[in-house]
Amino acid sequence: MPPNDKSRNKPWSGRFSEPATELVRHFTASVSFDRRLAEFDIEASIAHARMLHAVGVIGKSNLAAIEKGLAQIRAEVRAGAFPWSEAHEDVHFNIERRLTELAGEPGKRLHTARSRNDQVATDVRLYLRAAIDQAGDLVRSLQRALLDLAEAHADAVMPGYTHLQVAQPVSFGHHLLAYYEMLARDAQRLADCRKRLNKLPLGSAALAGTSFPIDRQMVARELGFDGVCENSMDAVSDRDFAIEYCACAALVMIHLSRFCEEIVLWMNPRFGFVRLADRFCTGSSIMPQKKNPDVAELIRGNTCRVNGHLVALLTLMKAQPLAYNRDNQEDKEPLFDTADTLTACLAVFTEMLQGIEVNRQAMEAAAHQGHATATDLAEYLVRKGVPFREAHEAVAQAVRHAESRGCELSELTLAELQRFSSAIRKDVFPALALEGSLKSRNHPGGTAPARVKAAIAKARKSLG
Repeated sequence: MPPNDKSRNKPWSGRFSEPATELVRHFTASVSFDRRLAEFDIEASIAHARMLHAVGVIGKSNLAAIEKGLAQIRAEVRAGAFPWSEAHEDVHFNIERRLTELAGEPGKRLHTARSRNDQVATDVRLYLRAAIDQAGDLVRSLQRALLDLAEAHADAVMPGYTHLQVAQPVSFGHHLLAYYEMLARDAQRLADCRKRLNKLPLGSAALAGTSFPIDRQMVARELGFDGVCENSMDAVSDRDFAIEYCACAALVMIHLSRFCEEIVLWMNPRFGFVRLADRFCTGSSIMPQKKNPDVAELIRGNTCRVNGHLVALLTLMKAQPLAYNRDNQEDKEPLFDTADTLTACLAVFTEMLQGIEVNRQAMEAAAHQGHATATDLAEYLVRKGVPFREAHEAVAQAVRHAESRGCELSELTLAELQRFSSAIRKDVFPALALEGSLKSRNHPGGTAPARVKAAIAKARKSLG
């Protein structure tokens, strides 16, 4: 039985005796989300057509008609005038059908020596390459904003915490530079991911390559790839690059989320370390006094989305036999949402950071609580010749005594301190001062203001 007219809506429909049902067509269609690959699909198609002409597979007039048609399609896509149709299933068939309408028979020749399998793998790599470049730019913008804030507060004293308990005094600038270092690693990971994905799958066809005399290196050069995928089966089925990108994005989001958690804490009146500009906060529908750090909370919440997408892609690939499987259609929505979420969060976080007002007095007051210079006293005793373990025990007893008196370690008298070690002399008090504690950490990676400023200068130089 020959297929009916409806079944011929698909380029592969000649094999089937009946069309897909409306339910199946809707279930299998991906054009609602993969249409964002349109410009990348057009870019790759132009390079493919030029290669086909160069190797003698299509003639000059065919190439001209294909290029003209694809140029018009690109203009329609950019203008929002392209006639997308779910009946044509995906971005590739939609563009091919429109090209055939515009160019006639030459449009039917474009798919020579390629498959949707290597076509979509190429499109997604082109898309991700652009997404990585955008994310890298946003990470660098955030790093610069961090450096600006750190430089303004290189000598601001705050309590450093472990277990969210007061540990030792640190510079606020030093605290901020910790996030700069996280972002520096994020930028490196994104750059490494870009290197690995920047290989051309096109030319692998469905899974085995093609019998046509194609020039894959020519296409790779035109599209800006560093080379070609070496194995056709791996090229069409690989989604490592998408998983790796999502892993990189998840780490960026984890770092943003950690910072947002601190901002939420610091805004609380119990801390009062920072104030966020009103434009990054919302109020309450019932409590007039509220000023809620909603932007920070939403970034923290969006981290769950990106983490979930990473797990989804890992799970998607875990049991797929070689080569391409239709399961891979499910890679795009989590991938696209990851890219959208990452860029949105980086952009708004940078703006939020630029709107932070720092309360140095509240930070310093907090650093005076919790015996923050106890370690400095232990190190003072070591310099006096006391073994560290003995010094540690003596200071622990002094802290317990201070707590029994309801005061800080630094508020004890010389006589009281000497009860716990005869090595203590009147020169102990500079060691117990916050400023002295900061300045004493004067080594690479330390919190001394001079080191913080040097680290900022080095970071600015590396950013260019």
